[in-house]
Amino acid sequence: MLSPQTYYAILFLVSAYAFLRGRMDERIAAATCIAATFATNIVYDPNGSFVAVELGVFLVDLATLGAFTFLALRSERFWPLWLAGLQMTTVIAHGLKAVQLDLMPQAYAAAARFWVYPIFLIIVIGTHRAAKRRADLRHQAAAA
Repeated sequence: MLSPQTYYAILFLVSAYAFLRGRMDERIAAATCIAATFATNIVYDPNGSFVAVELGVFLVDLATLGAFTFLALRSERFWPLWLAGLQMTTVIAHGLKAVQLDLMPQAYAAAARFWVYPIFLIIVIGTHRAAKRRADLRHQAAAA
């Protein structure tokens, strides 16, 4: 996995782009990622190191799934469904650890952390497409 500094840099860039160029959906998705990051930092027990189910992290991931699902249900765009689906895989990783306690801590940690990067990518793509759509509408209105 990437270093924490790299993660925070990516989170900052994705969020800044979403807040500057995105619509409400992109901003909500970015704010959800920021809130989930800070909440995870509060509840994560560094002594646990994914040997057992990380209950606090699981609850944050479950709340994040709820926020992404809510966003997907109210959005007119398709991309928020991908956020909810990818976040569901993270929640499932916690369930797998609960069912199979001998699951390697490294595999559990990787499964719980990996999907944030595709989520970031989808937020960037959604933001880019929203900005492009607005620009196209402006050009059409100016041409009319």
